[in-house]
Amino acid sequence: MDDLRVSLVQGDTAWHDPAANREGYGALIAPLAGQTDLVVLPETFTSGFSNDALADAEGMDGPTVAWMRDQAATLGAVVTGSVQIREGEGVYNRLLWATPEGGLRSYDKRHLFRMAREHERYAAGRERITVALKGWRVCPLVCYDLRFPVFVRNRFGVESPDRFDYDLLLFVANWPSARRYAWQTLLRARAIENLSCVVGVNRVGTDGNGVGYSGDSVALDFLGQPLVELDDQVRVATVTFAAQALAAHRERFPAQLDADRFELL
Repeated sequence: MDDLRVSLVQGDTAWHDPAANREGYGALIAPLAGQTDLVVLPETFTSGFSNDALADAEGMDGPTVAWMRDQAATLGAVVTGSVQIREGEGVYNRLLWATPEGGLRSYDKRHLFRMAREHERYAAGRERITVALKGWRVCPLVCYDLRFPVFVRNRFGVESPDRFDYDLLLFVANWPSARRYAWQTLLRARAIENLSCVVGVNRVGTDGNGVGYSGDSVALDFLGQPLVELDDQVRVATVTFAAQALAAHRERFPAQLDADRFELL
């Protein structure tokens, strides 16, 4: 593993305006060219968190997927974030992972936020993914997934012999300011219990439903200590995760050797 540079992009997403959001987020990330390894955009960054945007959901051949691929190539970095994607009869809250080489992976949000009736309108994913970047294994998830520690659990020696499932846990979100304490607390808990670095990227501003967002995007080390914390304004911040520090912590505090085995059904 090499040290990993991650850029948190905390924006004020325009309501139901994909073209404006591509332009706005594009301007925010343009200065990152050659300066980072991973660019993280919020959840549903082309529309805001809206059930009413389903009718305009794009396909995998639509402009946003093409835009993310172009941005990754231009920046020389992976670009990730979630958008509404229509596939077959369903629409997924799909996290996309676009690489500078033209590769594309995706994760469909498993836990759909029933308090906003997301589970009635979107199709749910099943399996989480891990992706490799500079020797790191990264597990990217979406918003409400943060509340489900069994699904998020970092196992040892399961996906790969003598390795953790992941080294960096990543959440993209539209997490309302009314529940900011839960956002802040759960991110720290996931870092500590999983012996993993954690990044959470949220949006700011007020959406078309009148819901306010306080940002609070953060990069945490394996102890849950913040390396960078953002406020409630539009911000872009880049942090470097030290591979050696993570390996040393896991060596001196090998709690994974006492972890319970389980299967997720």
